[in-house]
Amino acid sequence: MDLRYMKIALQLAEKGIGHVNPNPLVGAVIVKNDKIIAEGYHKAYGDHHAEINAFLNAVENVRGSDMYVTLEPCSHYGKTPPCADAIVEKGIKRVIVALKDPNPLVSGKGIHILRDNGIEVITGVLEEEARKQNEIFLKYITTRLPFCIMKTAMTLDGKIAAYTGDSKWITNEHSRKYVHQLRHRVSAIMTGIGTVMQDDPLLTTRLEEKEGRDPIRVIVDSSARIPLDSKVLTVKSKAETIIAATEAADKNKISALENMGAEVIVTPIKNNRVDLLYLMKALGERKIDSVLLEGGSTLNFSALEEGIVDKINAFIAPKLIGGVSAKTPVGGNGKMYIKDAVLLRDMKIQSFDNDFMIEGYIVKEEKN
Repeated sequence: MDLRYMKIALQLAEKGIGHVNPNPLVGAVIVKNDKIIAEGYHKAYGDHHAEINAFLNAVENVRGSDMYVTLEPCSHYGKTPPCADAIVEKGIKRVIVALKDPNPLVSGKGIHILRDNGIEVITGVLEEEARKQNEIFLKYITTRLPFCIMKTAMTLDGKIAAYTGDSKWITNEHSRKYVHQLRHRVSAIMTGIGTVMQDDPLLTTRLEEKEGRDPIRVIVDSSARIPLDSKVLTVKSKAETIIAATEAADKNKISALENMGAEVIVTPIKNNRVDLLYLMKALGERKIDSVLLEGGSTLNFSALEEGIVDKINAFIAPKLIGGVSAKTPVGGNGKMYIKDAVLLRDMKIQSFDNDFMIEGYIVKEEKN
């Protein structure tokens, strides 16, 4: 029975996708006499937490009930009061938690408050599902660095474009719709100046069934070469555009970009390019908890080399185009030896009509 109600809580949490960053996705279900009497989820950043929304939605008195919640109730004052205190005041008898909160401000304190007040607490119910659901939050809250997803789209022979540069379209419509769902989920989308110069993309979110949230657009542009009439600078969107340039960029161009409303982050020069780790730290300081990397082969290689990538979503279309000079998803200098290859773990394959997407997580090297 605990599994059934926790699955419902996890499904509720999904409704917050695209609206709660950098907060976690959280769902809550209140059960009394084997009947659901309330449901709630965290709807928006700064709004009521899932537990409070569940209390507000209750169809009868919750005293003596069980509460199923996907993340440990908070114990600190942030934008809202502590949920643990509210649970005690409402007289909840038992709390079932999927995942303990890694936030140093919480980290077990919410559970301690509940137990100290005589509430039975059970933890770890569908923990792995909850961990997967909140992988963005878990990385950001413990490192203050954005969770980075590298998205690539290639033919069966590993090409992201023909030798002429033509790339419309490698994957099918079903795959591209899923990418817009990814854009809706993250805080920012990052690409390189080469992609902007060649494709002039909008980098917005376009969903059919609902209004999507545009991610903040981050353009990696060492010399600030971006044309002032680029779509990412002129598109009507609530999301801002950030240009990541280096100290070598022209100061007058930087001023012109800022006058257009773009923010310019100037990073140190690293290997004649933008220092990507510096950039990720700067984005994290701006409460950007996640980045979808839709870069070209050069930026993708640099991102892997700098260790900023956490997850890969690689789309593969059943097409063959060949070409020795046709680009692959990861370019740069490449690795000298197979033993130095970047490794993936926890692989999963998903189909989109005739396309396939391979999802996996980067195996991080242990740092002494």
